[in-house]
Amino acid sequence: MKPVLIRATEAEVLSASGVTLFADVPDTNGHLTSHRSIFKPGKEGAPPHLHKEAAELFFVLTGSLRVLTGEDVITLTPGDFLVVPPNTPHAFEAAGAEDTEVLFVLTHAKPRFDYYRLLESVYRGDTEPAELAKTSDLYDNHYVESPNWQNR
Repeated sequence: MKPVLIRATEAEVLSASGVTLFADVPDTNGHLTSHRSIFKPGKEGAPPHLHKEAAELFFVLTGSLRVLTGEDVITLTPGDFLVVPPNTPHAFEAAGAEDTEVLFVLTHAKPRFDYYRLLESVYRGDTEPAELAKTSDLYDNHYVESPNWQNR
C-alpha cells in the first residue's frame, strides 16, 4: 500500500451536511475511513447509534461537541480526543455558540462515503430520512434509543 494523501483542495465537500470526505476504506486498503464535519451551533450531528464493527475516533478542532458515550453525556473542546469502541451507543451535536469542527476516523469500518452522500441528499431534502435506517447493515450504522441523550 502506498501512502494516502488527500489535499484540502481535492477533498470532496458535501456542503449541505458540512462533511468533507478524506479517505475511505478502499483508499486505505481496509484500514480506516476519515472525514471532517463542521456543525453549526445547535445542530445535531448524529442521533444515538452504534457501530457493531467499527471504533470511531473524534478529534475536536474548533468549538465544542456534546457527545453521548454509552450512558454518559460529555462535552469535548478543542484538542480533545475520544475513541468510542464498537457496540457503544453514541451521538453528538454542537454544544456552543460557534461552529464546531471535528475530525472523525473509523477503524475496522465498512466503506462509508456513500452513507455520507446519502445523508447529504437527506439534508438537501431530496431523500426521506427513513432511507438512512434501511442502510444499517450496509454501513454498520445502527440507530438505538437513549433516554440519557433525550434528556440532555
